[in-house]
Amino acid sequence: MVNDLEIIRGCARHDRKAQQMLYDKYSRFLLGICMRYATDRAEAEDIMQESFLKIYFSIKDFTGAGSFAGWLRKVAVNTAITHYHKNLKYRYHIEIEEYVSVETGTAGFEEEMFSSDELYQVLNELPAGYRMVFNLYAVEGYKHKEIADMLGIDTNTSKSQYSRAKAVLREKLGKLRQLKDKYYSNGVDDLKGVRE
Repeated sequence: MVNDLEIIRGCARHDRKAQQMLYDKYSRFLLGICMRYATDRAEAEDIMQESFLKIYFSIKDFTGAGSFAGWLRKVAVNTAITHYHKNLKYRYHIEIEEYVSVETGTAGFEEEMFSSDELYQVLNELPAGYRMVFNLYAVEGYKHKEIADMLGIDTNTSKSQYSRAKAVLREKLGKLRQLKDKYYSNGVDDLKGVRE
């Protein structure tokens, strides 16, 4: 099996075989990252393809400091942010002040209560700005100041969007938990159509 260093060197020479090996090895990893920032799989695949183009053309800039996977992740996240900004004017979005969120007071949710598909679906239902800030802060580990700089927003807006995203997620997961509790207690065969 070819190691990353050989793939990187091949890609730096624009070797198609090395580019294909890079794609084969990391496409699922990058698609997973892009899915968190996209509204659907098709958009995530577009972001991933843009990410690979950037990776192929800038791989010579990878210095070897830090992990290669970390560098790939950063390229994908930055590409997702660029994609978000480029398409923001075409999205229907709700102003923060119009989107009232109320803390439900529900305690934490057990991880095993929800499948990864259910969590992805609930996260994907967030307004685009909330989802972007939530992913950057909670998943990628950026600070609010960094997020504000990346998205061109105020630091307090980042904090506010993160807080409201958590509240919306808590509310949606609470509703999903109630549906699942009802399903398990009543023996309902199908939850489809019951979810909002």
